[in-house]
Amino acid sequence: MLTIRIDFSAGTRFAVDGAPGEHPVHDTIIKRLRHLNFFQHECVLEVRAPRVKLPDGRVVLVKPTFAGKLSGFTLLFEALVLMLAREMPFAAVARIVGISAYRVLLSAAAMSPWHCRLRTSATSRPWPSMRPPVRVVMTTSRWRPMPPSAECWPWPRGARPRPSRRSQPS
Repeated sequence: MLTIRIDFSAGTRFAVDGAPGEHPVHDTIIKRLRHLNFFQHECVLEVRAPRVKLPDGRVVLVKPTFAGKLSGFTLLFEALVLMLAREMPFAAVARIVGISAYRVLLSAAAMSPWHCRLRTSATSRPWPSMRPPVRVVMTTSRWRPMPPSAECWPWPRGARPRPSRRSQPS
């Protein structure tokens, strides 16, 4: 495993969304973020993330610019997972990148603009999409996409899928 430590200079002040100006560091927390592999070695970034004290007395964590939407991954790692998840089952992606299939599912749900609703996640919400959303369910063998349902999200004009032959009465 390759570990890269990232730090900031003493005396640095940080800007925070929602609070004008730059603020002094209150204390730091070490965050471990999974990054892209370095050849065949797993790469982890250990980032000393500052917590700043705002003028109103609150202490807020400054998120690194390269941190992903899910905790524990960088944006580049999440982009790799999404790129692979579009082409193969989540279990295969999990084996390749070395994380669980559930974390692959969460990454796809958090980052994908085509995500609509997941049966395994109660906290997910609909996203506007430019192509039909996909529902994902867990089977005993692998994660597989399911055709979206009409109640999921309003379909873009002309994007509603045609019924499959199985669903047509015989």
